[in-house]
Amino acid sequence: MKTNYEHLARVQALSAHDTNVIRDGALHSQLLERKKRLQTAVSDPAPAEYLVNLLHEVDAALSRMNDGTYGICETCHDSIENERLLVDPLIRNCIDHLSAAEQRALERDLDLAYQVQNGLLPKPDITIDDWNVAYHYEPAGPVSGDYCDLIIPENGTGSFYFLLGDVSGKGVAASILMAHLHAIFRSLVGLHLPVHELVERANGIFCSGTLSTHFATLVCGRADKHGTFEICNAGHPLPLLAHGGKVESISAGGLPLGLSCEQKYSHAKGTLPSGASLVLYTDGLTESRNRSNEEYGVERFTGLLREQSTLSPRELIGASLQDLTSFRSGVQKVDDLTMMVIHRSR
Repeated sequence: MKTNYEHLARVQALSAHDTNVIRDGALHSQLLERKKRLQTAVSDPAPAEYLVNLLHEVDAALSRMNDGTYGICETCHDSIENERLLVDPLIRNCIDHLSAAEQRALERDLDLAYQVQNGLLPKPDITIDDWNVAYHYEPAGPVSGDYCDLIIPENGTGSFYFLLGDVSGKGVAASILMAHLHAIFRSLVGLHLPVHELVERANGIFCSGTLSTHFATLVCGRADKHGTFEICNAGHPLPLLAHGGKVESISAGGLPLGLSCEQKYSHAKGTLPSGASLVLYTDGLTESRNRSNEEYGVERFTGLLREQSTLSPRELIGASLQDLTSFRSGVQKVDDLTMMVIHRSR
């Protein structure tokens, strides 16, 4: 396990140069494959003009990679945003120097990405037998890298899965990986595996299809109509169990998804008492800072849960956000923030 954590530290400590080397290597392969397909398409006697132009753009991008100017804005000569290059490897200018037409196209793309991401979220307040579930999903920008889902299998057992995670990075690239996680887990829950095996399967798929600079922390849980639950944690902030003025953390799992394709995970089991709540959150909550650069922190959040443990899920989320707003004192949020509360009513 020590070796795995050393690997995590190395990934998180990658220099900008190292990250760009990995990025450019992946994009170079992608562009070569795109060029091959375009060359086949334009070999027709009368190829479409847009295909010819696109082939020229791909050649130009490959040429910039060869001469070391790839990822440099042609207007200000500063670096182009990594996440935009990952989404569109042909771009030539940073976001501050897009043409008016490019700005409008970007706005349309972000609006569409926002709509798609919102469509992936579960209903905001759900009741399943004696369980009540609510969540709050707050992107720092137009789209989020946080992952939030509630899955009710169509097997009539009365069980359901709850998932909350955080993809490394922000913006469009992180939101794409969030959608990737959403699809992975939605496709795997039908196997009815224990949650730790479900996370292991998901990690293998995510790891093999994601750049090595990206990873995701995640809590995956399952609850049933009898009040029992099981939870697996892949490097995410620990879930909290709040009941009767007491709060305890639940620890079980392993490394974040995407760091080791063969990673094994553990899980915790328990029975939630009537009136108790499981609280999941991303670090956009606990790592928020105020004007004195103090961190909101798990300790303050835990104290609030002790005082408000009898509230309904929606009320508990509201009280948490109100306390966070008071703490920040007008300081703008810089990270995505998501909370989920799973409450057993009886």
